[in-house]
Amino acid sequence: MKHQTKEERVADYLREGIISGKFPRGSKLKQAEIAEMIGTSITPVREAIKLLEAEGFILGTSHRGAVVAPFDIDATEEIVDLRVTLESKLALRAMTKLSSENVAELRALQDQIEAAAASGDKDAVRIINYRFHEVLYLAAELPQTLRFVRALWARYPFDLINKLDNRIDRASKEHHEMLSAILSRDEGAMLSALRSHIRAGWDEFKAGYTG
Repeated sequence: MKHQTKEERVADYLREGIISGKFPRGSKLKQAEIAEMIGTSITPVREAIKLLEAEGFILGTSHRGAVVAPFDIDATEEIVDLRVTLESKLALRAMTKLSSENVAELRALQDQIEAAAASGDKDAVRIINYRFHEVLYLAAELPQTLRFVRALWARYPFDLINKLDNRIDRASKEHHEMLSAILSRDEGAMLSALRSHIRAGWDEFKAGYTG
């Protein structure tokens, strides 16, 4: 397992928190509060915020401090297309590199997402969804590509899509299809399931969006 610095661990915490909705879009991030929350000093929090600002998750303003970036609804169609392209590349490469430990972690995460969906826990499903994709894409060992993907995630409306009726149940099933393809080493099925998963939420949201 790759060793992480303190700032990388804090960045993971903040990134997951933003995607999961723990730190809502447009909210201000207070370094001292975050440091106390996770039991670290201010320095790694400050460095993590700089990293996430570079990725697009956070906006730095002189008057308000660090603010969680809003998503851009007008840019989402292009973002979805880019996600499909880059995440397909990561997933395909990961298929050739997944360790038994990676596979076991993906299985465990799938069990968790199914349990969370069954109980109607939308917040948990969002968090586990993020972790599932992170585990899969990290295995690809393409850090620059993953950095671009995270920048796309920063502008994607996960929070709104997650509120759609029964979306978490459909997401759970989509993940099940991905995992089944991964376990059977069926690259074509995996890519088809992944692309459908990425597009499904946005297509559902767009169909009912009134602006």
